[in-house]
Parts: sequence; structure tokens; C-alpha cells
Amino acid sequence: LQEWLATPIGTSLLEVEARLARETLDGLFGEQFLQLGQWGQRDLFLPFARTQSAWLTTMPGSLDTGDIIAEPARLPIESESIDVVFMPHTLDLTDHPHAVLREVYRVLRADGQLVVMGFRPGGLWGLRRLLTWRSYPPGRPTMISDRQLSDWLRLLDVKIHGVRRYFFRWPFGGNRKPAVRRWEAVGDRWWPELASCYALTAKKQLHTLTPIRQRWRRPAAAVG
Repeated sequence: LQEWLATPIGTSLLEVEARLARETLDGLFGEQFLQLGQWGQRDLFLPFARTQSAWLTTMPGSLDTGDIIAEPARLPIESESIDVVFMPHTLDLTDHPHAVLREVYRVLRADGQLVVMGFRPGGLWGLRRLLTWRSYPPGRPTMISDRQLSDWLRLLDVKIHGVRRYFFRWPFGGNRKPAVRRWEAVGDRWWPELASCYALTAKKQLHTLTPIRQRWRRPAAAVG
């Protein structure tokens, strides 16, 4: 997969996602930022974090070295300690997406922010998957649609803020043209259903309990 990301079309995807991450993370503040899984180079997304600290987790045995080495579904992180969790195609590369989401919900603080990037099964790249026996991009076991992910997050009591679809390039390895912002804007306006990827933003809900006090009553007199 890392070799594919170094191809012209993979490089174009990373350029678009870096630009999108900078726009999305610009207004998300706090103390701790956690990126689950490395996508592209190590410092592709971390500099865009607006928190006091930013951490990267990588899988055990991976050639890439992160600040935290752990399974995404078993994080050695204290519960309710992270302000922003960023997952660039993390769910696309795991066999246990539900377990990963439950773990993310555990480590997020109340009102914590979640940003997820993923491939769309109904986009141009998802259609190519139906026409050929090879997976595209390589090394991807599954695709989770933005609608399906939204349903899963609602079950965890996570509020969806928005979904932005992007990257309207044809899924062919020989496509060497650079990514053009104008083409992305045209695709977003006229044919968003053909987008290859999506970026979902959400927020962990917090329901506070308001105690109901009983009305004060004067004790009844013993003798009327």
C-alpha cells in the first residue's frame, strides 16, 4: 500500500487529503490529538493539529514507527483523555471496525471530536472493485460507506456534524495528471455520488443528569 501511495495517483490523493485535513482540523482545539494509523508520511497530518500535543499510533510489527505502538482496538490510553481523534483510512484497513469505534469512543473526552477519512464503495473506485478481481487500492480488505458509518456512530451516541466527499480521479494507475482544486470543486458540486472518498466529522455526545429535587413540605401537625 505504501508503494501505491508513492505512485502519481496515490500522491495526488495524499495532496488532496492533506489540504482537506488542514481545513477540517483548523477549528478543533484542546489538549490531546490522536491519529490512529499512519497514512502516507509520518508528518503528513500531525502538523495540522491545533491541540497542545499530537500523537501517532502504528500497528505492532509495522515498518513505520509511531509515538504509540498498539492495536487500534486495544489502545493503552486512559479513558476520556483525548480531545480529537483523527482516522485516515483506519477503518478501511482493519478487520474489526466496530471494535475500533468502541475504543475510540472510550478514549474520547466528553464533547470530543472525531474525524474519519475513508473510501466510498459507491464511488468511482468502488465501481472498479466490482469490475475487477483486484482490490483497489491494494491491501484494502473492505470499504465502509459514509451512510453506514454514520449509523454505527449514532448507535454509540455520537453526533454527526457533516460528511464531505472528495477525490474525483479515475481509478487507473496510468493517471499521471496532478490533482486540480478546480476539478475537485466541480465534482463536489455536480456529481458528489461519484467521489472516491469521504471525510466525516462527528462529536461525542454528553448527556448530563439533572437531579429533580422534591418540593419542601411543612410537616403535618400532630394535633389539628
